Amino acid sequence: MTEFLQRPDGRIAYDVAGTGPLVVCLPGMGELRSTYRATVPALVAAGYRVASMDLRGHGDSDATFERYDDVATGEDALALVEHLGGPAILLGNSLGAGAAVWAAAERPELVTGLGLLGPFVRNPPTGRLMMVLFRLLMTPPWARLAWTAFLPSLSPGRRPADFEEHRRRIGDSLRRPGYARAFSRTTRTSHAPVEARLAEVRQPALVVMGERDPDFRDPAAEAAWIAERLPARVVLVPDAGHYPQVEAPDVVNPALVDFCASATPRA
Repeated sequence: MTEFLQRPDGRIAYDVAGTGPLVVCLPGMGELRSTYRATVPALVAAGYRVASMDLRGHGDSDATFERYDDVATGEDALALVEHLGGPAILLGNSLGAGAAVWAAAERPELVTGLGLLGPFVRNPPTGRLMMVLFRLLMTPPWARLAWTAFLPSLSPGRRPADFEEHRRRIGDSLRRPGYARAFSRTTRTSHAPVEARLAEVRQPALVVMGERDPDFRDPAAEAAWIAERLPARVVLVPDAGHYPQVEAPDVVNPALVDFCASATPRA
């Protein structure tokens, strides 16, 4: 059942399943909280209370906010942890991973561990022409069609059986008034505020990276760079792209369950 957390400029949608230590799941840009549809049942079965939230201007969250960036997402995650009675392990995918890192540095007493999936924690090297083209395509008149057309390229290997249904739900979400504009603003996020705080993170971390993630020139090298700075353990997922949690749950779920067990404070 969808619940809502009231924030200063709107509401953040989330749902909760299970009982036990808290895990909060943050999706990436352009995604819905159902990107964790294969993750939540495994964590619940392992004895965790799992909350999955939608980003601002995504899914069932409102598109009335002034800010749509990593820091705003991290603030929302911390507010949700406090609301649900944390501390919590944060799982973040893509932009959500960067927000989780920022949250861990900002309020370390609320975050006991970080599971980072296809993580953006710094700005990737991008040519000016490519950046201009991407921003043009992601402006409101074309954002829905451009993003849904782009999604298959982010999963070049394995795809979940319900991939097309999930992509349709994302497209339907972006049709609503104000949501394409909110998504477009999210695409302009800089990850520099996250990179600036990497050295402050002291919580245990796990980096899960698809070996075929097209968002990185060298996914293994990016995972190693992140792991060195946190520090973190790395799991490389063969034939997976930017969404390893749903592309290869047979590999990712056991790693996440083991990590959560190691990061959960003992009574």
